[in-house]
Amino acid sequence: MFRLAKYLKSYKLQLILGPLCKLIEAILELLVPLVTADIIDNGVRNGDMDYVLSHGALMIGMGALGLCFALVCQKSASIASQGFGTKLRNAMFRHINTLSHAELDKIGTASLITRMTNDINRLQLAVAMLIRLVIRAPFLIIGAIVMSFLIDVRLAMIFAVAAPVTALVLYLVMRASIPYFRGVQGGMDRVSLIARENLSGNRVIRAFNKQKEDRERFADANETLTDITLKGGRISTLLNPLSYIIAQAAIIAIVWFGSGFVYTGDVTTGQIIALVNYMTLIQLTMIVVSDLVVIFTRAAVSASRVNEIFDTKPGIVECDDPVSDFCEDEPAVCFSDVTFSYEGQGPALTNISFTANRGETIGIIGGTGAGKSTLVNLIPRFYDASEGTVTVFGRDVRTCSFSALRGMIGIVPQKAELFSGTIRSNLERGKPGATDEEIAHALSVAQASEFVCAMPMGYDSIVSAGGTNLSGGQRQRLTIARAVIKQPDILILDDSASALDFATDAALRRALSHETGNMTVFMVSQRVGTVRYADKIIVLDAGELVGLGTHRELIKACPVYREICLSQLRREEVEEDEKD
Repeated sequence: MFRLAKYLKSYKLQLILGPLCKLIEAILELLVPLVTADIIDNGVRNGDMDYVLSHGALMIGMGALGLCFALVCQKSASIASQGFGTKLRNAMFRHINTLSHAELDKIGTASLITRMTNDINRLQLAVAMLIRLVIRAPFLIIGAIVMSFLIDVRLAMIFAVAAPVTALVLYLVMRASIPYFRGVQGGMDRVSLIARENLSGNRVIRAFNKQKEDRERFADANETLTDITLKGGRISTLLNPLSYIIAQAAIIAIVWFGSGFVYTGDVTTGQIIALVNYMTLIQLTMIVVSDLVVIFTRAAVSASRVNEIFDTKPGIVECDDPVSDFCEDEPAVCFSDVTFSYEGQGPALTNISFTANRGETIGIIGGTGAGKSTLVNLIPRFYDASEGTVTVFGRDVRTCSFSALRGMIGIVPQKAELFSGTIRSNLERGKPGATDEEIAHALSVAQASEFVCAMPMGYDSIVSAGGTNLSGGQRQRLTIARAVIKQPDILILDDSASALDFATDAALRRALSHETGNMTVFMVSQRVGTVRYADKIIVLDAGELVGLGTHRELIKACPVYREICLSQLRREEVEEDEKD
């Protein structure tokens, strides 16, 4: 947790003022039993009502003053804890955005969301308790013991025995419950993952009538989380009754032995009541301490989980002196003996070499899992090649700045991702401040003009989170428009027309060929019709490049490509292309 203290630097005033006010409140609270004893011994005993009223007013004044200091402390704690949480959440979000796809895949979206919400909320609570109670609680316990010694040393020995015994119980109970608190956060990750999958894949679950199975899966994860929480809770709840038993035993001992001292005149009745009040104060404070231990134990687990994210270093970083200029005369993209493997797996790509010149359209085709998406993900450097080099306009992508490299590349991902907002705001992610004419042109190229113009609000029509209020084909066309409006030098279409009908797909390809100009276009698809008119077609099979050429060249020379064609085209058409 100490590593995260840097996010409290802006709140030094609150960190000093809050505990100081709480300390003054604790001092006033420790004086109350003495005033009570004085009222009993000198006011009630002598029947002096004026003395009782004057000292009673003093107690009310002390309470009001303590309330004022407590309110100042409460405000300081709120400002510091909320500010700490805001800064930490912002820093964590910034760091997550520096991580490469490999790290994000490894940690998981559900776990990242839990850490940014639940774990940071626990840390905020710990900061608030740090300011409000961490100094006050031990000061009250120590102060109550000291005050008891000032009243009577013999009776104070009861305090000297009761406090360490309570502390020992506190230590043993917390030691037994800590492992369960650690398991709670892992259980939260699991519940969040299942809930997220259920919400995002709700249509699929209903389509396959798997609601019951999914409910059972969620119930199992939730029950596991509940069991862990209850086991830890059962152990930690022992603190209150055990500390209560110890305190009550100490109070009985004070009254038992104190009554004899009162009889002999060594101790007054008011002092006995003051000692009982101090022991009650210690009991209540110990309960607070037990709650604090639970809070800080959970916060320590959360801090380790947050630090784990900060300790995760991005696998892909800019070089010390990144290149921002490119050689326009060089090929747009060049792969030289590129091999790539995902962590813990065999090669996804093996010895891939090809060149894509400016203005060319490159089709990439192959079976499922052939490595098509992996190949195009190496161009914007979402992943780094394990071996070989990938160059863009003559520059090794590992030497380029991220902003310069990705600024000249437009990407339409395999899964169409749209953001909550409007159609305009989604397209402006490709080009901020785009004019209506630019938006209209991009929508026209993407074959999206018709359905967008049919919407009542046109470009300002609402898009829900993930674009769930649009069809799959509409989402794909809008993501294509978002990439086209950027006017990139390299356009990557990663199976981005899979939800389009053949007529729309053909119209899209014609528009791209006419409107892209000198743009280098990579078209990833499993459809022969999508790539057959490309300048070059790359055929992948199990991560290996098994064919490179035009449609007619490959249909003669590449068995894998010919087999794909036969599965999608009429045999007569394939044989005719083979003869030409």
